[in-house]
Amino acid sequence: MNAMAQEASKAPTFTYAIRQADTALILAQRLSAWIGHGPAIEEDLGFANIALDLLGQARLLYAYASEIESQGRSEDDFAYLREECDFLNVTMAEIPNGDFGFTIVRQCLLDCWRLENFERLTHSTDSRLAEIAAKSVKEIRYHLKYSAGWLVRLGDGTAESHRRVAEALAQLWPYVHEWFVEDAAESALVALGVVPAAADLREAFDKRLALILAEATLSRPADVEYRWFGKRGQHTEHLGRLLGEMQSLHRAHPGAQW
Repeated sequence: MNAMAQEASKAPTFTYAIRQADTALILAQRLSAWIGHGPAIEEDLGFANIALDLLGQARLLYAYASEIESQGRSEDDFAYLREECDFLNVTMAEIPNGDFGFTIVRQCLLDCWRLENFERLTHSTDSRLAEIAAKSVKEIRYHLKYSAGWLVRLGDGTAESHRRVAEALAQLWPYVHEWFVEDAAESALVALGVVPAAADLREAFDKRLALILAEATLSRPADVEYRWFGKRGQHTEHLGRLLGEMQSLHRAHPGAQW
């Protein structure tokens, strides 16, 4: 991008980076709750490793957002010192874990979307976003391999496991709509070649997910227009509870050094 285009994209790029960072952070917090509670130690470690990857991605994106903003806020400031309405994560990331199958369905859906998005971000005209995406996409490919593998095992497993993941898919599907609705900030970045167009992402997401669902013997639910948009700061009641737990120690001991 030329200098004029870079200046014009600062505000929408900040918003976009925060959305992606918040989504990674909140999903990491959800997955970390499985540690010590997974059905097997391998799954404890699997979720823990994915959560650590997501935290690393969130840190890179917060650091870039801080540079754009130029107000000296740190990664901790973004994570621990903002209110619920300031978070811009997609809604699905904040939905509680449910059972193991529910978590796997949520993870697989988010992994499919994030992989398609980050693969395209590696070609962004914004060099910093492209660098962050290039590092993150390797991790997200592993995340999808893990979540898709488990979804196939559960969907094509027993009658009970199939029923549970099918019900989870139906419950979570309405939240997918949010990912593919562009607002003014995203449209501005699409025009500059910074981020991929929502329509292109939707087509690629649908194709990738269809292959996984077919192998898992699951049917894609009917599309539903859902008007609750976490990326606009409109959240479910679940996010406030999650933030209360996640932020409590930092707020109780502000500026503490360990």
